[in-house]
Amino acid sequence: MIYHCPNLDCHSTTKNRLISKDGFFFRRSDSRKIQRFVCKTCGRKFSRATSTLEKYQKKRRINRRLFLDLATNNSMRSCGRKYKVNYKTIQSRVNYFALKARKAQKKFLKKLEKSKVQAMQFDDLITIEHTKMKPLSITIAVDKKRRFVLAAEVSRIPAFGLLAEKSRKKYGYRKNDHERGLESVFEKIKNIIDQDATIQSDEHQAYPKFVRKYFPLAEYKRYKGGRGCVAGQGELKKLRFDPLFTLNHTCAMFRSNINRLARKSWCTTKRVDMLQKHVDIFISYFNLIYLKGAIPI
Repeated sequence: MIYHCPNLDCHSTTKNRLISKDGFFFRRSDSRKIQRFVCKTCGRKFSRATSTLEKYQKKRRINRRLFLDLATNNSMRSCGRKYKVNYKTIQSRVNYFALKARKAQKKFLKKLEKSKVQAMQFDDLITIEHTKMKPLSITIAVDKKRRFVLAAEVSRIPAFGLLAEKSRKKYGYRKNDHERGLESVFEKIKNIIDQDATIQSDEHQAYPKFVRKYFPLAEYKRYKGGRGCVAGQGELKKLRFDPLFTLNHTCAMFRSNINRLARKSWCTTKRVDMLQKHVDIFISYFNLIYLKGAIPI
């Protein structure tokens, strides 16, 4: 591996032999010997761990197990109690896992460009921000044949139905970011969907505009939504044949494995950005571990 001097004004690397080894140090957090380096040009000293995302982490041993726990129906506070660490430590790890998950998903989608997606399904999963009067929408796009989650974006939406008037009276006007979320999802997947692909969704009135904009040559099919059954927390439909089964099953997996998305739970989202990070963590787990990252080329 090629190492670069952390001094931005210096262009020394191990490749041009202007950086040499400078012994080791023992890292207590995971009991490893870490290589040190010294720059011959500017004299800057650094180690193999200087430029990593894990820099300054004190409890690295919990990372692997904590990642799996957060992606399989465990709340942040219960993880803090389980590993006997402060809640703030879990929160910082969520930020770290989300950053790594986004990078992994970007590489994953880059690989999928070699084998274009021939059938894509997308829809919204509705959840809440602390109270039912402040709903959120998670726009999810999946590969129908291979089940991969291609993208998911959280956006704020105003309350609807019987709670709309109560929400406006108590919390005031709530901006609708649903179209921004749809735009973000389609921007992420526009290079991996075949132009002649089959795209499926329910009959939401906002969807056709984005499908026509990004995939004008695709075959677009819309289906009437069905009534939810008990299994899958309402995401699986009470139909003899569900044309959107792959998508609905994936949404059921989201609700089952992300604790704050469960229908009946004490664990609710307080911050939209943290929900987005938790969703990104689950997508990385689902694509690369649960489905074992099998990418047909």
